[in-house]
Amino acid sequence: MRLPWRTLTLHTAPVRRTSSVPAGVLNFVPACSSTDGPSVELLQDFVSRARRLFVITGAGLSTESGIPDYRSEGVGLYARTDRRPMQHAEFVRSAKSRQRYWARNFVGWPQFSSHQPNSAHRVLQRWEARGRLHWLVTQNVDALHSKAGQKRLTELHGCAHRVMCLGCGGISAREELQRRFEALNPDWRAQAGAVAPDGDVFLEDEQVLHFRVPACEDCGGILKPEVTFFGDTVKKTTVQFVHDRLAESDAVLVVGSSLQVYSGYRFLLAASDRKMPVAILNIGSTRADHLAELKVSGRCGEVLSLIQPL
Repeated sequence: MRLPWRTLTLHTAPVRRTSSVPAGVLNFVPACSSTDGPSVELLQDFVSRARRLFVITGAGLSTESGIPDYRSEGVGLYARTDRRPMQHAEFVRSAKSRQRYWARNFVGWPQFSSHQPNSAHRVLQRWEARGRLHWLVTQNVDALHSKAGQKRLTELHGCAHRVMCLGCGGISAREELQRRFEALNPDWRAQAGAVAPDGDVFLEDEQVLHFRVPACEDCGGILKPEVTFFGDTVKKTTVQFVHDRLAESDAVLVVGSSLQVYSGYRFLLAASDRKMPVAILNIGSTRADHLAELKVSGRCGEVLSLIQPL
């Protein structure tokens, strides 16, 4: 399956011009030209020849569902604000930081939890149903792959729809915690600011002073979203499980990720060591461009909707 390495930039002569972002959804997809035919044909050929495709997805996939990412030019969190995401060490050591985090998350949860899979999620689920997608690893914590019906799935960084106790390790539903927040804070109100990628909104510090945060009902421990914060590491058992699934695969497709975070990039290094063919679909450059034999720049939903595994 080895092809000469090439970077394909999507040109303005389009295959189709319909937007992959549903009407009424905030558009956090960075500017990109429409899809050209030759790029789609080469990606079609790559996917068709794979029999056990390993897919790794990132935030660029969910921008088409209205969830912002961190790094996209012009529309990502880092481009829109000087705010930075929660660090693991800060969350663990500081009650005030946890109060601020959970207050923001409480306000943003109704919107974040209502996001729905887009056309790219649905295409990947159909590939799985047809037996062509061997395993999917997502770096996203938004549960959109699960909502789309994906079964052969590893949520590498966890899922914001689950809550864990740092004391006893118990796992509970985030929706259940929302009800506990409402009961503890019946009169608390806050005006939300800009939307952040991982389920919260921006609030001023004085807005969160009186927000009350519950403890674990079983042991009284600290509650944390079951996600890997910046500065934390993915469990070794999860990493090994993904490596095992990669070893069973015959090709790798990256969808909507710049792979700037090592937790995902490591699997591209492993694929390269195994001489596995790699294709990347993403708007803009990625950390693994030099490892790919095929690079297509384009909107995930727009491009994947044109691909049919044979």
